[in-house]
Amino acid sequence: MLRIICFFVLVMLLPVCGSASAEESNSAKAGAKSGTDKSVKGKAAKKKAKKTVTKKADSKRVKARKDHVPAVHVKPPEVKLPANVKELRSWSNPDYTRIAVTLDREATFEYHRIGQNPESNLAGRLYLDINGARLNPDVKDVPVADGLLKTARIAQYRQDTVRVVLDLESIKDYKIFTFSDPFRIMIDIRGDRRQEISTLKPVIEAAPPAPPVARDQAANKPHQKVPPPAVSKVRRIVIDPGHGGHDPGAVGPDGTKEKDVVLAIGLKLAKKLREEIGLDVVMTRTTDVFLELQERTAIANQVGADLFLSIHANAAPNRSASGIETYYLSLAKTEKAAQLAAKENGTSLEKVSMLQAVLFDLMANYKINDSAHLAEMVQKELHKKVDSRWPVKSLGVKQGPFYVLVGASMPSILVETAFLSNEKEEQRLKDAHYQDTTADGIAVGVSAYISGAK
Repeated sequence: MLRIICFFVLVMLLPVCGSASAEESNSAKAGAKSGTDKSVKGKAAKKKAKKTVTKKADSKRVKARKDHVPAVHVKPPEVKLPANVKELRSWSNPDYTRIAVTLDREATFEYHRIGQNPESNLAGRLYLDINGARLNPDVKDVPVADGLLKTARIAQYRQDTVRVVLDLESIKDYKIFTFSDPFRIMIDIRGDRRQEISTLKPVIEAAPPAPPVARDQAANKPHQKVPPPAVSKVRRIVIDPGHGGHDPGAVGPDGTKEKDVVLAIGLKLAKKLREEIGLDVVMTRTTDVFLELQERTAIANQVGADLFLSIHANAAPNRSASGIETYYLSLAKTEKAAQLAAKENGTSLEKVSMLQAVLFDLMANYKINDSAHLAEMVQKELHKKVDSRWPVKSLGVKQGPFYVLVGASMPSILVETAFLSNEKEEQRLKDAHYQDTTADGIAVGVSAYISGAK
């Protein structure tokens, strides 16, 4: 009986326990699901928060980068300073008048000719406008009055333009070209002067020729070897020792300066030409002074010289280069000739090319054939004289666009006596005996030229 009652109670309790277990199970499941949902939501919230923080950080970094971007420095356009016109000069020569305008840097220019008008009695004019230039207050008009030009006037025409006006009196032709270092604009005016103007007294006084007794005594000296030429049209010669003053010219490995050795040779040559040939000799310089290149031929023109000799010493990058060579004014036929012209002109190969362009017009006015003949005679006799005692190469007669020869109205040459860049020839050039022999050779060459130019 007792067993039956216990079984009945157990049966009655089973649904209740099952229900409780189900509820507990469902509750556990619900709790697990709720926990999962909360976990997912928490992760999503964290991810979202992280994205927000990342965006803020990125924004800050971008802003920081923007704040720290280095400034881009834009170079302002280069302001070109105006060229300063420093000087206006003139030279009156027997054949032409030269005007030189000197500037402290290169500048472009243009020029125009205004012809004479007899009806209005207006003189012809030639004017030059220099662009991008300012006029130095010290530069004034230059009265010329030499039969070709009346006056050279200069003024600040516009804020950036300087105008040079040449009041012409007589003109047949004119040439305009430039020199470098410093930059100069050269204007040569040619025309017919009145007779009394064409015999203007030279501003450079020529040294008087040696008296007949002195020449006779010189002729009787044992070392006299220069044959006196017959009377000819050549009576006055200008000797131009190259460089000088602040311009040393070439400098040898031992420090020998071209300006010193060529002055020594020039002085010896002048003495020989006076005493042994009887020529009237004018030196462009007798001391260590600087002369601009255009002044050298201007001196020769002013004194009415019949010949012009410019004495130099050579130099080359190749230290073994040696020999004697003589040049006359013409276009450079070789790169070497152009390089030498650049050296002697104190300028660049580019400027030599520019000079060559104007030489096509300039050369028509110069005695090219006579200059070539003079160069041949001097080269031949100089080499023969030197080679008899010091074996030396003859590099021959060549042509080149040398500023120092531009403008000469007489046969003119440039003699390269030896290479200062060559150690052996540098020592020779320092030797007084070698200098004397060099002067001898040049003098004999001049005498030979004069004999053939009667």
